[in-house]
Amino acid sequence: MKSPTLSVVITVYNEEDNIQPLLAQTYAALEGIDYEVILVEDGATDRTVEEVKKYANSRTRLLIFNKNYGQTTALAAGIDAATGAYIATMDGDLQNDPSDIPGMLKKAMEEDWDVVAGRRANRQDGFVLRKIPSKIANWIIRNTTKVYLNDYGCTLRVYRAHIAQNMGLYGELHRFIPVLAKQEGARMTEVDVKHHPRIHGTSKYGLSRTFKVMADLILMLFFQKYFLRPIHIFGSFGLLALFIGVLINIYMLALKIAGEDIWGRPMLLLGFILFIGGIQLITTGLIAEVIIRTYFESQDKKTYRIKAVYQGEHESV
Repeated sequence: MKSPTLSVVITVYNEEDNIQPLLAQTYAALEGIDYEVILVEDGATDRTVEEVKKYANSRTRLLIFNKNYGQTTALAAGIDAATGAYIATMDGDLQNDPSDIPGMLKKAMEEDWDVVAGRRANRQDGFVLRKIPSKIANWIIRNTTKVYLNDYGCTLRVYRAHIAQNMGLYGELHRFIPVLAKQEGARMTEVDVKHHPRIHGTSKYGLSRTFKVMADLILMLFFQKYFLRPIHIFGSFGLLALFIGVLINIYMLALKIAGEDIWGRPMLLLGFILFIGGIQLITTGLIAEVIIRTYFESQDKKTYRIKAVYQGEHESV
């Protein structure tokens, strides 16, 4: 069976009132494109599944989870199931507009981009609870990861399939998909896309997600800089702590030899903690190095990806 040009992955959770217009708009936007639509139903408790079955066409597949796993897992499942050369992702709440997809696909194909990311030019969300936290999070992510996009929260993106399917989506890392794509060597660009106010259903996000973003950012920075060399971060901090601890302990020993009573002094406790903590950090780095090597070698994984191979056509002389 011939693979389509484009797979559109849409995550839905309790969106029963949005399904009919969502599918109608998506099918209309994709007319003239060889496509498939993959809907991932993330453990809905309403009639989302029934609505999809009522309105889905023959090019649509529905993946039904047995419970709610979250958006990252839903995206990962849809991307894994996709068979197209390009994969588009979007939310099922009608705030993303499917009519933007053909233009993004054309840009990716004609200009050889691996990822074309949407940027909500006129975002239709609450200013205090959504826009301000989003702007702060975007600024922090952009300046710490050095992946220079303006809108990390927009799900509407088009990827080359091999990039999307090798990103390794876990936990709640969907906010950091551009960073994961960059780690795969992706060439990325950003385009303005339409954004609509939510009409049906309720938002699944709140202010609490800001703290999750910050926690995930620490993980992403570790993945980005130290995943293949954990000893560099654990060992560096460990050696620094160990060195300071040794200096403090030598100083306290000198005071003891000079006849001063050092028992109970905070400096003595600090030296002991830094000494032991330094040893523990170095040990953690060594263990992490062993785990990384086991991860790659036990599964015959490579620490690199070859983008292309060219075979010369001239005979040897």
